[in-house]
Amino acid sequence: MLSRVRVWLNRTYAENVFFMDQLRRNPSDRAVEIHATHGDPDSPVLAAADTADLEPEGLSPAGYVEYALDQCVRRGIDVFVPRLHQAAIVAHRADFAAVGTVLLAPTPQAVAVFEDKATAYEAVRSVGVPVPPWWRARTAEELLAAVEELEAAGYRACFKPASGAGGVGFRMITRAPFSLTHLGGFPGPHVQLDLVVEALRRAEEPVDWLVMPRLEQPEVSVDCLTGPDNRVRLAVGRTKDGRRRGFTLDERWLEPARLIAEGFGLHYLSNIQFRMLGDRPVLLDVNTRPAGGLHQLSLCGVNAPWAAVQLALGEDPGAMEPPFLGQDYTVVSGPRPLRPVSLPQQRIEETEVLLPALPAPAPPVGTEAGAPAAATA
Repeated sequence: MLSRVRVWLNRTYAENVFFMDQLRRNPSDRAVEIHATHGDPDSPVLAAADTADLEPEGLSPAGYVEYALDQCVRRGIDVFVPRLHQAAIVAHRADFAAVGTVLLAPTPQAVAVFEDKATAYEAVRSVGVPVPPWWRARTAEELLAAVEELEAAGYRACFKPASGAGGVGFRMITRAPFSLTHLGGFPGPHVQLDLVVEALRRAEEPVDWLVMPRLEQPEVSVDCLTGPDNRVRLAVGRTKDGRRRGFTLDERWLEPARLIAEGFGLHYLSNIQFRMLGDRPVLLDVNTRPAGGLHQLSLCGVNAPWAAVQLALGEDPGAMEPPFLGQDYTVVSGPRPLRPVSLPQQRIEETEVLLPALPAPAPPVGTEAGAPAAATA
């Protein structure tokens, strides 16, 4: 009889409750126990885990590595899926291996390349993957010059932080003056160029932005599963066009995603995003972690989280093809249980299980059990 597998997810997105569900419902019928840590005591991933801890605040990356190694030893972790401080953690892969823990994460070199979007664009362009035109802006003058070049070429300009994830800090430039029109309805991503320039000139802290044309839909996120041998086992595109979502195996998207995953050591689970520039796909972003929407591949009969854990354990699932492509769908929010009380303060010295799993309360009358939760970290 195979032993249980102990998996740890550190501070991660709320949507990864579905990642955890898929690990438990694995086709190998293997017992899986999940440990979760987070800075928010009301994160649903803590409620969904078998054991959970609050993460200490204020740790440096090096301090967090020490904390993570201690968690792996105390909790008997077989597979660790790091999101927070991923770069620092993968640099110590050998230390985790020494305590019996496999990191479900790419190589340190891959994480370093894709931490910075400008570095990433230069790297993938060198291997033949199309990228949009882009400029790096750290001053108001650099921003203005980039915007003027883009507009002269007929593009609408936008900018985003050179490092970051989840669309945080993305804004589209407009020259329309601020008016009451901008105060109606919900806040949008558009920002007036004169306000941005003024803010930059008054800023006391440096900025590091990527300025580029606004890319058009569809957006295609290719979820890749890549082995430590740099060979892709699975690649499926998830399409997004407004509210409509779907799936694709079109090589226009999959071929450049495989090239990136295999060429840069994006081991285990990664997510490579493309959008349209005119009539051709170009790279939008590369995530060196499982995407929050990875669980949606279950609509194609694929359990990617479990296949990744198998790879980490040395149980190669081989080349995988989805048995079918699911129908188009949309994403809606729904209720998800939380723990009835907040987690106590972290107490590192305790060695026993601090937070055993609690049974989920029955769903409220008039709701459906298992409805997906909103994607918030």
